[in-house]
Amino acid sequence: MCTVCDKRFARKADLKTHTVLHNGAMYTCSECEKVFSSRKTLREHMNIHAGKYKCSVCGKCFVSNHKLALHSQSHSGEKLFKCTVCNKQYSTSSYLVEHSKIHSGEKVYKYKCLMCDKAFSQSGNLDTHMRVHTGDKPYKCFLCDKSFNQSNSLKSHRHHVHSNSRPYLCPFCGKLFKTNLNLKQHVRIHTDAKPYSCRHCSGRFTWLCQLKIHLLKSHNEGTWLTCDICQKKFTLKVVLQKHLLRHVHVKPYVCSECPKCFYTAYELRSHQPVHYDNK
Repeated sequence: MCTVCDKRFARKADLKTHTVLHNGAMYTCSECEKVFSSRKTLREHMNIHAGKYKCSVCGKCFVSNHKLALHSQSHSGEKLFKCTVCNKQYSTSSYLVEHSKIHSGEKVYKYKCLMCDKAFSQSGNLDTHMRVHTGDKPYKCFLCDKSFNQSNSLKSHRHHVHSNSRPYLCPFCGKLFKTNLNLKQHVRIHTDAKPYSCRHCSGRFTWLCQLKIHLLKSHNEGTWLTCDICQKKFTLKVVLQKHLLRHVHVKPYVCSECPKCFYTAYELRSHQPVHYDNK
């Protein structure tokens, strides 16, 4: 809340920008009219409009080369920072620090959405969440007309819809995968790895959805997600969203070899070997 006029803001950055209006020191971007408290921050911001530090993978621009380098790690899949408690890995030290608060009990959800009751521990997560309410989808695919509200969604879309490359080889059965994540998930079948543990009992699970179902059924923890149309229940939001597509008959996954469309990436992947066999 602004201490001068009592106006409230969802993000600390918006409050800081607003405060500038009261102290008279304003530096306004000529492209988007965003206001900054110093010439230095304005000059850095202008790099975004100039496309100076542009990601060659997704086209997103950044204020500095350092910010671009940090972002590039999200595409490479390289995760150098490992949690000493649960062994989860992250691409940046800041993500690891934020994650560590879960184990220490320090995590505070101070960034609250003004349009619903959700709260977040980071302002960036609130920014991403707000796109649910605004409908903003800034991440556009260069190969088709689809847009996404998160960069990870765009990255996943390109891998599963437009790319036939499968560079990740399973050392156990020789099966190939498009992403390192897909390979890691597949390898659990061979190793019987169960990385998801229940906080209430000794139960361990191979998949996150299995843990969520266990928590709901055995410990009454969590909330079932219900389809408003057919009342079917789900444990994961992404699964519910894919289910809803079937009610509106939307098939967003298009085969690059033929005109066929599919409801899910899994259905598209199952279909694609038909074309490989014909080549």
